[in-house]
Amino acid sequence: MKIKFMWNGIKINGELFKAHYSDGSLINHPEGTLTIYAKRYRPFPEIPGLNVQNDSDIMTDYFENDRIRVTPDNVFYSQVKEAISKANAHYDKIRGAK
Repeated sequence: MKIKFMWNGIKINGELFKAHYSDGSLINHPEGTLTIYAKRYRPFPEIPGLNVQNDSDIMTDYFENDRIRVTPDNVFYSQVKEAISKANAHYDKIRGAK
């Protein structure tokens, strides 16, 4: 399985799963934990080394996008951190053009 973290999502075996990233502080997670949120309710596939979470409840009509928490000790941490930097640079460029 070939995994690449892009500024706009995760590319797995050449297929892009659109996502956005967050590096905001989380109360119940280690300092520096990063979060990847899926877009448009499209689920992430199983990725070895990452835990996909989704607390949707069809019985109560509650739906949410998949999310992945990446802690500093995860093997993908530096790649996700780099993707966040690229996403921030992309959005800064767009904001500067307006």
